[in-house]
Amino acid sequence: MKDKQSINAHEVALQQFDEAADFLNLEPWIRGYLRVPERWLTVNFPVKMDDGSVRMFTGHRVQHNTTRGPSKGGIRYHPGVTIDEVKALATWMTWKCAVVNIPYGGGKGGVTCNPKEMSQNELERLTRRYTSEIALIIGPERDIPAPDVYTNAQTMAWIMDTYSMPVGHCAPGVVTGKPLSIGGSLGREEATGRGCVYALINAFGHLGIDPRNARIAIQGYGNAGSVVGKLIQDYGARLIAINDSRGGVYCETGLDARQVLEHKERTGCVAGFDGTDAISNEELLALECEALVPSALENAITEENAGKVRARVVAEAANGPTTPAADKILDENGVFVLPDIYANAGGVTVSYFEWVQNIQQLFWTEKDVNMRLKSIMDEAFQQLIQLHDRHKIPMRLAAYAFGVKKVAEALRVRGIYP
Repeated sequence: MKDKQSINAHEVALQQFDEAADFLNLEPWIRGYLRVPERWLTVNFPVKMDDGSVRMFTGHRVQHNTTRGPSKGGIRYHPGVTIDEVKALATWMTWKCAVVNIPYGGGKGGVTCNPKEMSQNELERLTRRYTSEIALIIGPERDIPAPDVYTNAQTMAWIMDTYSMPVGHCAPGVVTGKPLSIGGSLGREEATGRGCVYALINAFGHLGIDPRNARIAIQGYGNAGSVVGKLIQDYGARLIAINDSRGGVYCETGLDARQVLEHKERTGCVAGFDGTDAISNEELLALECEALVPSALENAITEENAGKVRARVVAEAANGPTTPAADKILDENGVFVLPDIYANAGGVTVSYFEWVQNIQQLFWTEKDVNMRLKSIMDEAFQQLIQLHDRHKIPMRLAAYAFGVKKVAEALRVRGIYP
């Protein structure tokens, strides 16, 4: 068995695509076209640190496919960023945009760094230099970045400003997930988690689970996981376990999502929250519950631990948290999986809303944003569940088949230039 570090995310993405391509009996030329990114850029650049020294950093930006529109996808800052990881994330973004039927293709970016060890000034200098390096391939009609792991609205503000200076005008549409003061959208910050909750409620309805009787375990308590916790609790569900990279907490009678988040903001982690027992990551993944929500990084559920998962539903708020080998085990054990390219599509959907609002210079209320998001998540679920039921296939294959088919249809219609 492979450990998490040896699992190549791009190989996983290709394996998932190949299964969908086999199911769809894709023409060889379309299959070959969609297996590889259209382009990618790797940049090595210097950043002046606070102590006066200069450090070199490596960053990437991958555009997987632009057949249905500009490429779209986040930028992450993390020590584990590699070109293969970014290729995988860009590939998943292509199918994700197609699943929720928004006119984008997949893109992704990342810088190999440890933001936890960098000051705000160092992060700003890194962001501005990275932006200047990739500026030749991004733009409001070409490739639109957004926040991802360890990046946020402030990061997007720096990118927008850096991009706007040489073009000579304010270009808010170059990024999404911006602060409201410079063209961000209401509802964007909570969109990934909110969309995941809409997906979960759809799954509960399909499976006959009353949310008020649902026990929830959340792996990863960053932006997506904490929003899932707060919002699913509002439906009456009971949070029994939460963790982050520094530890976890368990309470059978239930945790208050907002209080745990306040504790994390004070202390830097969820561990040590009053009235709870410590729980390891392995124990959290194996809890008996109605829903397990992986909200951290890739490869959380592997061949090694998938057989221990006792959740009725796995809702993938993270990108790529389940390996193909683990998928088969979950399916054999009757676990209902809400795949990442559907379950966490709320973020890119509301990013699309933000981009549309920037182009129109006409902004919507948060109620409007949330209502439109719910409509899209509900419609996508109905499309996927019909495929799932009609062909008796896992939800992941249903989602991939649906998304890949949309992109393939667009490619056939557009043809090959010249």
